[in-house]
Amino acid sequence: MLSTALKPPAEVTAFPPTVWPEAPRWANFRDAVQFIPFGRYFVNSLIVTLFGTVGTVGSSFIIAYGLSRIRWPGRELVFYIVIASIFIYIQFPVNPVTMIPLFTLFASLGWTNTFLPLIVPTFFGNPFYIFLLRQFLMQIPFELSEAAKIDGANEFQVLRFIVLPLSLPAIAVASVLTSVTIWNDFLGPLIYLYDQNMYTLAVGLSFYQSTYEVQWQLLMAASTLVLLPELILFLLFQRAFIRGITIGSLK
Repeated sequence: MLSTALKPPAEVTAFPPTVWPEAPRWANFRDAVQFIPFGRYFVNSLIVTLFGTVGTVGSSFIIAYGLSRIRWPGRELVFYIVIASIFIYIQFPVNPVTMIPLFTLFASLGWTNTFLPLIVPTFFGNPFYIFLLRQFLMQIPFELSEAAKIDGANEFQVLRFIVLPLSLPAIAVASVLTSVTIWNDFLGPLIYLYDQNMYTLAVGLSFYQSTYEVQWQLLMAASTLVLLPELILFLLFQRAFIRGITIGSLK
């Protein structure tokens, strides 16, 4: 992708292809940013990703806490229902099963052509991350919560000061996976957003492809820029990400 992003148009289609451009053309990045309103689309993607990640991780963590750290009748049955819902939760935030009902609902609420259909559903939890966080929370010794309650802490204080700090690795994993999924989501913005000024970068990349040709060097340059935030995010949380994936390695 980086190699193609630095090639001039003639070298992109050259045969045999070159592994690295003979004369790297860094101006492709400038042209790619100017070809579409890249800055506006970047801000739109950032808004949707930020609120969507907070909503998904926050709601999933609270639900996972209730399904793992609090004992109440029917808890296991509810957990099995949540797990079963993964089978219809194919693509975030829409999938072929729920696409039409959700669009009809949001259209009746007047939410189309806004970010609300992309953000509000995230605050109702994601079954996969509920499962991921629940399995991690189950590994935290219950004696810690019981000792805190003996000292006078209520359930919220146990969640805030005991469980939450120990769950940061799992939260980091859920945050990275969620942000990457929302950042790359194409179908959701395409369905709910009509105004081109509201588009995200995932939809904006399609503008590099016209009816007769594809600006491959510009498309790859823009794709490289779109990839950078995800790469930086992973590098920043790499240790926590790897630690959170290895569920059960609690010291």
